[in-house]
Amino acid sequence: MKKLFALLASTLFWNSGMALEEVDPALTEITNFRQYSASFASAGQPTREQFQAIADNGFERVVYIAFTNNPNALPDADLVVKGLGMEYMQIPVDFSNPRPSEYYAFADSMVRNEGRKTLLHCQVNARATAFSFLYRVINEDIPVDQAKADMNTVWQPNETWRDFIFEVLEENGVNPDCPGCDWTPPPPRQ
Repeated sequence: MKKLFALLASTLFWNSGMALEEVDPALTEITNFRQYSASFASAGQPTREQFQAIADNGFERVVYIAFTNNPNALPDADLVVKGLGMEYMQIPVDFSNPRPSEYYAFADSMVRNEGRKTLLHCQVNARATAFSFLYRVINEDIPVDQAKADMNTVWQPNETWRDFIFEVLEENGVNPDCPGCDWTPPPPRQ
């Protein structure tokens, strides 16, 4: 299945109405890697070696939106990323309590660094796809249904994250309703 996804991702030519170069198969090995445009992608936690592939693919900055005490986090990721010549930014986002101010800190950094090839990541790309969804809809005018479909390739937001997304959308005058958009949270894990 992973090889099938890598093949599909490497043959991606159109996304968000823009022509994209083929995605390097080394990037598709990163947990839940998603390329949204030529300058913006999200993923789960890269390994030390995968950060090298990220740099080799022209990424200029890495934004991490989780805590460094996560079991698979690299405690020295900032040193690894900076050592590879990329910028590093961290915004610790509590998965059980995301705040609009955290999203706005990320969005502000994107606006100030427009065009800089950026990888946004967390542990499994749940937080990151939610932030990506919001940024793409609010700042890049991607239709809600398209951005939501992209987010749903990784996860269907739970109630906490759905409510967070709705709050940020409302603050920005965006309606989350769209044809085919199901915002029903998945059942809680047992």
